[in-house]
Amino acid sequence: MLKNKVLVLGASPSPSRYAYLSVQRLREKGYPVIALGKQKGTISDVVIQHGTPPVDDIHTVTVYLSQSNQQSIEDYILSLKPARVIFNPGAENIPFERKLHAAGIEVMEACTLVMLSVGSF
Repeated sequence: MLKNKVLVLGASPSPSRYAYLSVQRLREKGYPVIALGKQKGTISDVVIQHGTPPVDDIHTVTVYLSQSNQQSIEDYILSLKPARVIFNPGAENIPFERKLHAAGIEVMEACTLVMLSVGSF
């Protein structure tokens, strides 16, 4: 079964970071993953990309960036037209969540790792 493509924002090559664990678990479950972060590196078989690379067919964006670090990429996220955006704990951003909702994008304040572990992702 083909799984939906996921974009992880705030990816880090540090194994102690939740974004790292999310990329790892998503790959273990067979999801195609695009990882965006500031630091160079890889997570499992995923190279961490930088900036706002052109990507297509993104179903879910899962956010591990603070509200202040999201401002510069809000338009980028909207341009991807994902089906949903998950704001992980600490990444909540009510003003941006409203913009996404107004654009017809499902918004969730949830933990990607918990969703994956209980089968609700």
